[in-house]
Amino acid sequence: MILERIEKPEDIKKLTGEELKTLAAEIRQFLVEKISCTGGHLASNLGVVELTIALYLSFNLPADKVIWDVGHQAYTHKILSGRREMFDELRQYGGLSGFPKRKESPYDAFDTGHSSTSISAGLGMAQGRDILGQDHYVVSVIGDGALTGGMAYEALNNAARMNRNFIIVLNDNNMSISENVGGMSKYLNGIRTGEGYNGLKRAVNSGLEKLPVVGKPLIDKISRTKNGIKQLLIPGMLFENMGITYLGPVDGHNIKALCQVFREAKKLDHAVLVHVRTKKGKGYLPAEKNPARFHGISPFDVETGKPKTEKTYPDYTDVFSKKICQLAEKDSRIVAVTAAMPDGTGLKRFATKFPDRFFDVGIAEEHAVTSAAGMAAAGLRPVVAVYSSFLQRGYDQIVHDVCIQNLPVLFCVDRAGLVGSDGETHQGIFDYSFLTSVPNMSVFAPKNLWELRQALDFAMTYDRPFAIRYPRGQAYRGLKEFQAPIEYGKGEMIYEESDYALLAVGSMVSTAEHIREKWKEKGFSCTLANGRFVKPIDCQLISRLAQKHDKLVTLEENVLQGGYGLAVTAYVHEHYPQVKVLNIALPDAYVEHGNVSKLREGLGIDSDSVVRRMEEYFLNEKE
Repeated sequence: MILERIEKPEDIKKLTGEELKTLAAEIRQFLVEKISCTGGHLASNLGVVELTIALYLSFNLPADKVIWDVGHQAYTHKILSGRREMFDELRQYGGLSGFPKRKESPYDAFDTGHSSTSISAGLGMAQGRDILGQDHYVVSVIGDGALTGGMAYEALNNAARMNRNFIIVLNDNNMSISENVGGMSKYLNGIRTGEGYNGLKRAVNSGLEKLPVVGKPLIDKISRTKNGIKQLLIPGMLFENMGITYLGPVDGHNIKALCQVFREAKKLDHAVLVHVRTKKGKGYLPAEKNPARFHGISPFDVETGKPKTEKTYPDYTDVFSKKICQLAEKDSRIVAVTAAMPDGTGLKRFATKFPDRFFDVGIAEEHAVTSAAGMAAAGLRPVVAVYSSFLQRGYDQIVHDVCIQNLPVLFCVDRAGLVGSDGETHQGIFDYSFLTSVPNMSVFAPKNLWELRQALDFAMTYDRPFAIRYPRGQAYRGLKEFQAPIEYGKGEMIYEESDYALLAVGSMVSTAEHIREKWKEKGFSCTLANGRFVKPIDCQLISRLAQKHDKLVTLEENVLQGGYGLAVTAYVHEHYPQVKVLNIALPDAYVEHGNVSKLREGLGIDSDSVVRRMEEYFLNEKE
């Protein structure tokens, strides 16, 4: 196999054209086989195999810098930079990351994980290069879906001021995670006639240069009027009008053509955008037919493309999806907003049932939040469904546009807490902290699937900003018999005994249930309370616990700083200083990728670890 001969980046430059084509096919086969076992991002990586090969042929990594937007399409890059043998542990605890990481390899120029960042990062690196007097190329790769993010336009605006080379590669596959939406998608569909213009420009310039005396003045005159000519062939002319040279479109699966356009791009002394057309999922038929489903995939059967394990019970996203549709059937004011995630957030069902009340704004969380604020101000009841790690991108809009005006926007915060294999950029472990810091915002964390349904019912009766936060994965089905009606700011007593008190919120209620059982086996009685509201905290419930217990444990799946536990502790210390409080939360750190169960154990928030910490904190001190 040719792939086995690639041990370092220089090896690829020794291959013939036919060998490069074979290498591309072998990489695709390798990716399908490995990701079918580990899970990961498949369709996006299959689409950029030739593009990555061409980048390695055209540039000298790691001296030259390539920044991958989001980074979930960097698997071929990792293979070519000497990490092929690590793919058996892709996205596993202690194994190869699914995203670029500077501490993992010098070939990873910049850590990425969220969208629309690569042009800004690349521009900054190019400016650093110039100030420091260095001489290398900087290449930012960005997808067409990421161009729906406002940050990309802020970067393009500044990139136009560059007076040294800076290359932007637009990987256009007409997809983000789901199919692209909006004006940029339509613009790119039109711009694909651009190859005719670029060919014409090259031919005219070449011919005129051969004319003595008059050739150069004619070229200059045509250059001054090129916009008028170009408008006939390229609709919009967005990039050139911004001052960025446009090259393309070029076939993203033609290595020779890609290398040729990169040679042209390297000659320019300013910012240049290379428009590359690729097919998401290329080379594996199930992924080609359904690229959205194979964007991020669990282990699957290669022959059929079907997951190796089917869902037995609904997950929280399923519960939300069905319930929000039921509510929308009764209330025509309910509208749903998502940022390019109709499948992941469970809003695809809503989009099918209520297409006129569904808004996919693309990868633009800031716009999603503010447009929802506008809808609320107009009298609608907007529901913004978003992953926890992506909601932080709209923090200013939550503060400024929703909460200052006290508007009834409901945030349904999916993938909250530890999400596992995608690592630091995707763990949803900060939302308690940043949401509860905002005046007028209330935060609810359901303990099981039934309480999520109750919370959605309650949220539609609450006429102010509200957030419901729930984890990834199978919805907890325990404690069904405890379904007290939801009252604003009130928690729920589940088991009331003595000795020790456990006060948990959200996903940690089920963990606390197991802790209680293990603690009782040691001969201690144990109270269990469900906080429900992360903000406002239930001071009456906390007082009730503090009056009957001198040992209290808070449990949450969020970082400790700014979280639920510290708010409870502050109240207890002020009013019941004799009560000893142990906070169980995540450390003030970014959490690596890995299986959620292993992460919980390593971070000390699984039931066995908490029992040990309780023994050390409450019992060993006495001894």
